[in-house]
Amino acid sequence: MVFYHAFYSMSEFFGFEIGTKLLDFFTPAEPFFAALFIVISGISSRLSHDNTKRGVRLLCIALALTVVTVVIMPMMNFEGAEIYFGILHLLSLSMLIFSALRAGLDKINPIVGFVLCIVIYILTYGVSAGFVGIAGLKTFALPAALYKTNYFMPLGFFNSSFHSADYFPLLPHLFMFLAGTFIGIYAANGRFPAFTYRRRSRALCFLGRHALVIYIAHQPVIFGILWVVEKIIAK
Repeated sequence: MVFYHAFYSMSEFFGFEIGTKLLDFFTPAEPFFAALFIVISGISSRLSHDNTKRGVRLLCIALALTVVTVVIMPMMNFEGAEIYFGILHLLSLSMLIFSALRAGLDKINPIVGFVLCIVIYILTYGVSAGFVGIAGLKTFALPAALYKTNYFMPLGFFNSSFHSADYFPLLPHLFMFLAGTFIGIYAANGRFPAFTYRRRSRALCFLGRHALVIYIAHQPVIFGILWVVEKIIAK
């Protein structure tokens, strides 16, 4: 995702042609890596001692990110980078929802829970487009009234005036997160393959422990590097 954001910034904010080509090439794979990131976050929630604390802390960071991209960056002439409900907002609320529902979710068979979440994820994937169901097979249009305002954009309902540079609504992505929490039961119970519990790479372990810091810091670092490159090229 770091590379994808780098290509996006190169293309959308600095107009580098190579960035546009790389963005076009990697865009089809972006949903897969995003889903993988969300699933891993769900798995990690089964290994956490306090998902409420993690969720609140991450939500504060997500809201700070919104302030930076919506208020501060436009003052620096960076338009179009506004993030109203990105992946950090999604993950923080997913953690809080999971924490609130955990007692009930624990009563569901992990395999049944995982399959059910994947089915709901597929059926709600088109919510942002105005329908539920499977495109090309059977769909049901949702009430147009849901899309007259942007107040419900965290759920996936918004009108044509809405724009968020990073957008991951709860529908359908909450269910991908919850699917990860059901997988996480096996991880927490030591039922993953033995090699997954061994420390094999210090570099990867470091990245795993500091994933949030890296995610937050990488975008300003990328902007800084690209800004310097742009100034050098302009000379």
